[in-house]
Amino acid sequence: MSTLAELLADHTGLPGESVDHLQLVVAEWQLLADLSFADFLLWVPVQSGADECVCVAQVRPTTAPTAHPEDVVGERFTRAEHPQLTRAMREERICREEEPHWYNDLPMRREAIPVRMGADVIAVLSRETNLASPRVPSPLEIAYLGSAADLCQMIADGTYPSSEANVDMHTSPRVGDGLVRVDQSGTVVFASPNGQSAYHRMGYESELVGTRLAPLTRSLVRDPFDATDVSHRILEALDGKPGTRTEIESKRGAVVLFRALPLRPAGRAAGALVLIRDVTEVKRRDRALLSKDATIREIHHRVKNNLQTVAALLRLQSRRMQSDEARQALGESVRRVSSIAMVHEALSMSVDERVDLDTLFDKVLPMVGEVATAGSPVRMSRTGSFGVVAAEIATPLVMVVAELVQNAVDHAFAGGRSGHVELVVERSARWLDVLVRDDGKGLPAGFSLERADGLGLQIARTLVESELRGSLSLRGVREDDTTAGRAPGDADGARRANGTEAALRVPLSRRS
Repeated sequence: MSTLAELLADHTGLPGESVDHLQLVVAEWQLLADLSFADFLLWVPVQSGADECVCVAQVRPTTAPTAHPEDVVGERFTRAEHPQLTRAMREERICREEEPHWYNDLPMRREAIPVRMGADVIAVLSRETNLASPRVPSPLEIAYLGSAADLCQMIADGTYPSSEANVDMHTSPRVGDGLVRVDQSGTVVFASPNGQSAYHRMGYESELVGTRLAPLTRSLVRDPFDATDVSHRILEALDGKPGTRTEIESKRGAVVLFRALPLRPAGRAAGALVLIRDVTEVKRRDRALLSKDATIREIHHRVKNNLQTVAALLRLQSRRMQSDEARQALGESVRRVSSIAMVHEALSMSVDERVDLDTLFDKVLPMVGEVATAGSPVRMSRTGSFGVVAAEIATPLVMVVAELVQNAVDHAFAGGRSGHVELVVERSARWLDVLVRDDGKGLPAGFSLERADGLGLQIARTLVESELRGSLSLRGVREDDTTAGRAPGDADGARRANGTEAALRVPLSRRS
C-alpha cells in the first residue's frame, strides 16, 4: 500500500513543507471523523491535469457507519463529478452540497474543506456522511458536531493542526476515550459519559457540567507540579495555544492522559476541547516497554563513550607521529569516529530511533573544518534543512556528507587560498538532495569518480551504494556554465571561473 508521502510525490509537485503539513492533518483527522460521524477523504489536484483531483488518504469514523466501505485512495474525480472540491480550493472556504449525493446506492452529504497552509490552499478535505441510518440529535451528537465544525473551520483558516503541538497520535486520547468541552471562561458545558467516568475514577463524584475544569483537575492530581502543569495546559488552550498530551496520576492512583485543544474558528475564541483517557491498566504493561527503551538508549550511550575513547587514543597516537601524512590520516580517522559517536549520542537521547540531522550537522561541520581547514581560510555554510531521518540512514548520511565537505576543502583550496564551501539541502516527499559546492580550483582533467583512489571518496561511494541506496556524482564548474556555475548569493548571475559540485541523492521511501 502506498504511503501518503509516496502518493503526493507521484501525483503532485508539493514542496516538503506542504507534505509535512498534510501529514499533520492526516495524523489528526481520526478526531475529525469521530466528531463528525463521517468519512474524510484528502484530495489534491493532479499535477498533469488541472481538472482532476486524486484521493491520497482516507479515514472512516469509529462512531458511525462508513460512507465508503471500499478503498477510495487512488481514485480520481473530475470537476464535473465533484464540483465542490474545485470550488472550495478556488473560493478558499467550506462548500456544501445543497442536496444529498448518491454513491453506490448510499445517500450521503458531502462537504469540501480547503486545507490552508500560510497564504495558500494546498489540498481539500471531503467530509462525507452516510445518511442511510438516521441519527437522533442527542446532546452528545450536537456537542460532537459543533466541535467538528469549529475544527474544520480552523483547517480552512490554516490554524489547525499546529506543528507546535508535537502530539503522538498513537497514545493521544481519542473521542471515544472521553471528551469534555469548556467555554471561553473554562466552564464545562458538555462531558461525554467516558469523560465523566474518567473524572469519577480520579476521585470526583459529582457532575462535571457547570464546574471550572482547570482548578477542579488541579485539585485531583497527586503531584503538585503535574497539577500545575495540567491546569496550565487547559488555560493555555483557552488562550489559543496548541495543546500537547500530558500524563497525570490522581490522588486515588488513576493514571490519565489529557490533551487540550483550542477552538478558534475564524479567529473567534470558542473555548477548548479536552480529551481524556484512563490508562491505569495500560500503564502497567508499558513499564516493561519503557524499561526496554531505556536499555536501548543506554547501549547507544555506551557505544558513544567507547567511540569517544577510540577517538581520544587515535588523537594521542597522532601527536607521537613524525610524519605529517600520518598525522593527517589519524586526524581524519578521529573525525570519522567522532562523527559516528555523535550519531549514537543523538540516538541515546531519542525515544523513537530517529535523528534530527540539522542539529547533528551543526556539530559535525565545525569539526570537519577544524580537521580540514588548518592553514586554509575556508568559509563553510549550510542552506536548507535535512529534517529528521531514521537511525539506519543517519550514520551513513552523516559520514558521506562529512567526507564530501572535507574532500572539497582538502582539494579545492591548495596553497592556503581562501574560498567558500556551501552545503545546499532540498527535501521532498521522496528524496533528500544534498549539494556540496565549492569555488575552488575545480576537478583535474580526465577526472572520473569511478576511478578516483582517494579514501574519502571511496568511503562515500561505498556508503551511498550499499547503505543509502542513493546516487553520487561530481562535476566541475566552468566559465561557460550557465546554471551550476553561479556562485551562491550572486543576485546578478555572475559566474565563477572554477569550482566543483558534488550531488548526493538519497531516497526517503522504500519505493524510490
